[in-house]
Amino acid sequence: MALHFQSLAELEVLCTHLYIGTDLTQRIEAEKALLELIDSPECLSKCQLLLEQGTTSYAQLLAATCLSKLVSRVSPLPVEQRVDIRNYILNYVASQPKLVPFVIQALIQVIAKITKLGWFEVQKDQFVFREIIADVKKFLQVDYSRPSAKHRKIATSFRDSSLKDILVLACSLLKEVLAKPLNLQDEGQQNLVMQVLKLVLNCLNFDFIGSSADESADDLCTVQIPTTWRTIFLEPETLDLFFSLYHSLPPLLSQLALSCLVQFASTRRSLFSSPERAKYLGNLIKGVKRILENPQGLSDPGNYHEFCRFLARLKTNYQLGELVMVKEYPEVIRLIANFTITSLQHWEFAPNSIHYLLTLWQRMVASVPFVKSTEPHLLDTYAPEITKAFITSRLESVAIVVRDNLDDPLDDTATVFQQLEQLCTVSRCEYEKTCTLLVQLFDQNAQNYQKLLHSPSGITVDKAIQEGRLAWLVYLVGTVVGGRLTYTSTDEHDAMDGELSCRVFQLISLMDTGLPQCSNEKIELAILWFLDQFRKTYVGDQLQRTSKVYARMSEVLGITDDNHVLETFMTKIVTNLKYWGRCEPVISRTLQFLNDLSVGYILLKKLVKIDAVKFMLKNHTSEHFPFLGISDSYSLNDFRCRTTFYTALTRLLMVDLGEDEDEFENFMLPLTVSFETVLQIFNNNFKQEDVKRMLIGLARDLRGIAFALNTKSSYTMLFDWMYPTYLPILQRTIERWYGEPACTTPILKLMAELMQNRSQRLNFDVSSPNGILLFREASKMICTYGNQILSLGSLSKDQIYPMKLKGISICYSALKSALCGNYVSFGVFKLYGDNHFDNVLQAFVKMLLSVCHSDLLQYRKLSQSYYPLLECLTQDHMSFITNLEPPVLLYVLTSISEGLTTLDAAVSSSCCASSDYIVTYLFKHIAEEGKKPLRCREATQAGQRLLHFMQQNPDVLQQMMSVLMNTIVFEDCRNQWSVSRPLLGLILLNEKYFSELRASLINSQPVPKQEVLAQCFRNLMEGVEQNLSIKNRDRFTQNLSVFRRDVAEALRSDGSTEPCSLDMMS
Repeated sequence: MALHFQSLAELEVLCTHLYIGTDLTQRIEAEKALLELIDSPECLSKCQLLLEQGTTSYAQLLAATCLSKLVSRVSPLPVEQRVDIRNYILNYVASQPKLVPFVIQALIQVIAKITKLGWFEVQKDQFVFREIIADVKKFLQVDYSRPSAKHRKIATSFRDSSLKDILVLACSLLKEVLAKPLNLQDEGQQNLVMQVLKLVLNCLNFDFIGSSADESADDLCTVQIPTTWRTIFLEPETLDLFFSLYHSLPPLLSQLALSCLVQFASTRRSLFSSPERAKYLGNLIKGVKRILENPQGLSDPGNYHEFCRFLARLKTNYQLGELVMVKEYPEVIRLIANFTITSLQHWEFAPNSIHYLLTLWQRMVASVPFVKSTEPHLLDTYAPEITKAFITSRLESVAIVVRDNLDDPLDDTATVFQQLEQLCTVSRCEYEKTCTLLVQLFDQNAQNYQKLLHSPSGITVDKAIQEGRLAWLVYLVGTVVGGRLTYTSTDEHDAMDGELSCRVFQLISLMDTGLPQCSNEKIELAILWFLDQFRKTYVGDQLQRTSKVYARMSEVLGITDDNHVLETFMTKIVTNLKYWGRCEPVISRTLQFLNDLSVGYILLKKLVKIDAVKFMLKNHTSEHFPFLGISDSYSLNDFRCRTTFYTALTRLLMVDLGEDEDEFENFMLPLTVSFETVLQIFNNNFKQEDVKRMLIGLARDLRGIAFALNTKSSYTMLFDWMYPTYLPILQRTIERWYGEPACTTPILKLMAELMQNRSQRLNFDVSSPNGILLFREASKMICTYGNQILSLGSLSKDQIYPMKLKGISICYSALKSALCGNYVSFGVFKLYGDNHFDNVLQAFVKMLLSVCHSDLLQYRKLSQSYYPLLECLTQDHMSFITNLEPPVLLYVLTSISEGLTTLDAAVSSSCCASSDYIVTYLFKHIAEEGKKPLRCREATQAGQRLLHFMQQNPDVLQQMMSVLMNTIVFEDCRNQWSVSRPLLGLILLNEKYFSELRASLINSQPVPKQEVLAQCFRNLMEGVEQNLSIKNRDRFTQNLSVFRRDVAEALRSDGSTEPCSLDMMS
C-alpha cells in the first residue's frame, strides 16, 4: 500500500507488529514499510500525527525513532527545520507528563543528536544549538556515520564550554533536595532526583580526553577531570553532599550517589597538590568510616556493590603510604577488614562484588614492601584474617550447596580463578598462619574422606560434601604455592610449600588408585590447577636445585628433585587421558597442562627419558586414550583438544628424531591405519557419518603435528607421508561436505598450517618440486571450497559467519602464507601453462565479491586475513591487480580506503602498505612513460590500464588522501610511519587536491591561526623532492611527525568563543 494512503490506524498496526508482534513475517513486512516511511517526504507530518494522535506508546516510539534517523543523516536537514523539530519536542515533552520512560528517552536522544551534530552550526553569528542548558533549565522548574575526529571536536568544545556549568547546576539542585525533605511517596519527585543524580554521574563519566578506558577493566579507571573543575573538587562540601545523599535517600537513589562517589574517588592525582590530595583523601576516608559505622544501607545489593567498587578505587588511586597517614586509618582499616570478613562469610550475597574487596586487599598487601612511612599499616594483623575468612567460608559453603542443590561456585571457574589469583598475594602475608590453617584443614578433611571411602555404606551426600571441600582445599594449596612468585619468599616458606604439596601428591595417589570407581571431576580439575601452579613455581629451566620445597617431599614421597616431579606429572597425565576420556573439561585441562610442559627445551630433554612419555609416543590410539575415539558419544567440538595433544606429542618426538624416517613412520602408524580405513570406506560408499568424524579427527591431529614440526627435515617427512596419497582424500571431503563447517573448518585450517613457512621449514631442496606441488594442492582446495560455498546462496545474519565467512577467512590466510612464504616461484606457472595460480586468484575474487564491505571490517578474523593477503598481492602481483575488471578494482580500492579508518592497527597498517604499493606503481609508470623499450610493452599496458582507471575514478585516491590527512591531523595516530609512506605518493599524484585540502583547513580557522597553519604546511613539504626514493620518503616522514605536533598545537582550544569549524573534509 502506498505510504501516503496509510491512516493513523494502519500505522499503529505496523508499530504493534514491529515492536511486540510474534509473527516473524509480519514483523519483517512492518520493518520494510516503516523504512520506506523514513525516506518518504511525508515523514515529518506522519511523525507529528503519531505523536499527537497516537493511542499507543509504540506509535510515539516509532515517531521518535524516525526523527532520530532523520536528524542523523549525513546530508543534514536545513538548520531552521532542525530548530523547529527541537522546539517541538521540548514543548511536547513538557506538555505530556505521563509519557512512558522509553518514549521520553527516545525523544531526549533526538534532542541530544540535534545538539551534538549541530554544535558548530552558526546562524546570524550565533551558535544555534548551544543554548541547550538554558532550554532545559525551563523544564527543571516543571546511528549515524561521521568521522570520529568530528565527534571528538564536538565533545571537546562541549566539555570546555558547557559541561562544568551542567555539573554545577546539577549539584545545586541536589543541595536543594537535601535542604527540603523529599516526599518519597511522590513518584515524580523521586524520578526527578534520580535523573539529576544520573546527570552528575554522566558528567563524571564523560570521556574527557578522548581515550575512554576499557569498561571491562573497571578497577583501573582514572577520571581525567579538567583543571578548571579544581575548585569544585577542593570544596569539602562537594563530597559531603554525596555522602549525605547516600545516607538520606532510599536504596534506588542512594546507589547512584555511591556511583558518583566512585568517580570522585577515581579523580586523577595530578588535579591536586600533595597537601590538597591528603586533605581530599581524608574526606573520602571519613565518608567510608561513616558508612561502615552505619551499615544499614549496605544490605541493599546495589549499594553494597557500589561501595565495594568505591573501596577498590581508593587503593587504585592512592598509595598505601598516603592511606596510612590519614588520621582515621587504623579505625577504618579495622572496619573494612570486618566488612570484608562478613562479606566473605555471606558468599551467596552479591558474589560479583567480592572481586572488588579482594582487589583492595591484594593491592594493599602488594604495596607493603614499598611503604616508607613510619605509621603502622596493620596489614600483618588483618590480611591473615581475610585469608582465613575466605578459606573457611568456601569450605562451609560446600554443605549448603550440596544439601540445598544450589549452583556450585566451583562450576564458575573463571570467577574462581580470578578470586584465587587475588588471594595468592594476600595469603603470603604472615604465611605461617595460612599454612598452619591449611595443613590442619587438609588433614582433617582427607581423614574424613578416607573413612567414607572405606565405609561399606558410604553416605552419598557426606561423600559429595567431603569431595567438594577437598576440591576447594586443593585449589587453595595451589593458590598459596603459586603466590611465591608474587611475594618475597624465604627458605622457611619453601619448606611450608613442601608440607602442603606433599598432601596434594598423596591425594593424587589416593584418587588414582581408586579409578575408575572412585572419581570426582571437581577434585581432578583442582589437582590440575595445583600441578600447574607447582610447575610455574618449582619446575623450570631456572629451578633452584637447593629449594627447600623438596626436603619434606623427599622424606614422605621420595620426590627429591624436579625430575621426580616430572615423572609424577606425566604419570598423572597418562592416567587422566586413559580414564577421563568422556569428560571434556578434565581432558582439555590435562592436555593444556601437557602442552605447557612441552614448551621449554630443557624440560623436553628431561621428559623424553620418562617411561610414561615413551608409552604415549608408541601408543597414541583410542584403545589406550579413549578421547581419540570417534563414537557418537563425543561432541565434534571435543575433537579440538586432539590438536593440542598432537602438538605436545610431536614436540616430544622431535627431541631425538633427527632424520630418522623409520621412527617417524612408526609414530604416524595409527594415522596411516585411519587414512587407509577412510580410503576403503570412501571407495565402498558406506558408514559416511563414521568416515566424516574420522576425517575431522585426522585433520585436527595432523594440524597439531604440522604445528610442531619446525625443521626442514621433519616437515619434509610429513609432506612425503601425506602426498600424494592422503591429500586428495581431504580434497574429496571438501567437495562432499562443503556445507558443513564442522568438517570443512578443520581441513582448511590444516591446509593453512601446512602453507606456513615457519622457521624456513618449507625451503625444500633445489631438486625438489614439493613447494609447487603443495601450492597446487592448496589451490585446488581453495578453488573447490570457493566455488561450492558460493552455491549456498544468501544466508541469514547469524549463519553467514560460521557457514561462509569463517571458511573464506581461512582460505585467505592460507593463500597469504603461500604468497609471502618464498618457497614458490609463481612466474613458473604462466611459463609452463599451469593455471593453478590463476585459478586461485580468480577464486579469491569470486569469494571477495560475495562479501559486503561492512562484513570485511565487522568480522575481525576476516579483516585480519583479507588485508594482509591484499598487501601481498599489491606488493608482488600488481599485474593481477591491474587486470581486474573496473568494478572489482573499485571494490578492492574502496575496501582499502575503509580499512584505513579502522581502529585495528594491524589492519590499518596493511591498508597503508597496500595503498603505498599501488600509488608507487602508478607514480613509476607515469614517471617512466615513454622511456620503456618495446620488450616491456606488457608492463606499460598494465600501468596504462591502472592510470586510465584512476583518471576515470579520481575520487578513489582523493578519498585515501583525505582519510590519511584526517588521521594525521585529528586522530590518535598510532602507526604514523605506516600512514606517512602512501601519503607522499598521493600528494605528488594529486597536488591540486592536496592544495584544496590545505586551503579548506586553513580557511576554516580564525584569522590569527591561519598563518600558523599555512607555515605548518610549508614546513611539511620543505626539502621534499618530486620522487619516491627511500631518502625522500624518510625526509617526508620526519617532516610529517613535526607537522602533526605543530598542527595539534595550533588547533588546540584557546578558550575563545569565536565560531570556528575544525572540519577538514566532508
